[in-house]
Amino acid sequence: MTTQPAALPAFHISGDGAAIDFTNTADWHASEAPVELLTDYGRLVAWAEAAALLSVSQADAMRHAAAERPQDAAAALSVAIDMRETLYRIFSAVAAGAPAPPADMARLNAALPQALLRLRIQPAHEAHSFVWAWEDGPADLTWFLSPVVWTAAELLVGQNLARLRECAGHPCGWIFLDHSRNRSRRWCSMAGCGNRAKARRHYARLKRGEIYTPPGERVANDYAE
Repeated sequence: MTTQPAALPAFHISGDGAAIDFTNTADWHASEAPVELLTDYGRLVAWAEAAALLSVSQADAMRHAAAERPQDAAAALSVAIDMRETLYRIFSAVAAGAPAPPADMARLNAALPQALLRLRIQPAHEAHSFVWAWEDGPADLTWFLSPVVWTAAELLVGQNLARLRECAGHPCGWIFLDHSRNRSRRWCSMAGCGNRAKARRHYARLKRGEIYTPPGERVANDYAE
């Protein structure tokens, strides 16, 4: 069960692909009470629009369809969150060097053929060239998750799998690809979990007396977190 924040943050689009960005639509994912960012179907559509899976007109069409079919929209949101949790468990296991849970792999494999039914080849803007595209359809309120399933499958069988990581700032739980030259990245970001880890190390050194603190200087409360 996830908790809901009072003010929802903007979605983080990392550039690591739709599957990873979708997996990171819960904050503190590895905790006992993750913070849910997909609090309603509108937020799911907003994420898909931010991730460039939906155009503005497509997003509007999905919102309109959801308004006319609220029960279907609620069911679609449940399906989406179930898929996100499936992908998170698979990615988390792989990042830890553990086998992917068989039940979750079965769910992903069951979703893959349905996703591929929407995959199309269409002419590109450049002459004599073609691109992959996804057939839309507001009748299916989850159609735009097809590229999420597809990019997850591509990641699992591709060369970037060895770069898959889970943030070392437990219980952050964010998934990312390590693009560093020596593959030594540990944090989702240095500004977030990396900085918190640095602050904790600094505070620990202060407690051990390894760092001199001038009299009267107060240690920031953030260091004690």
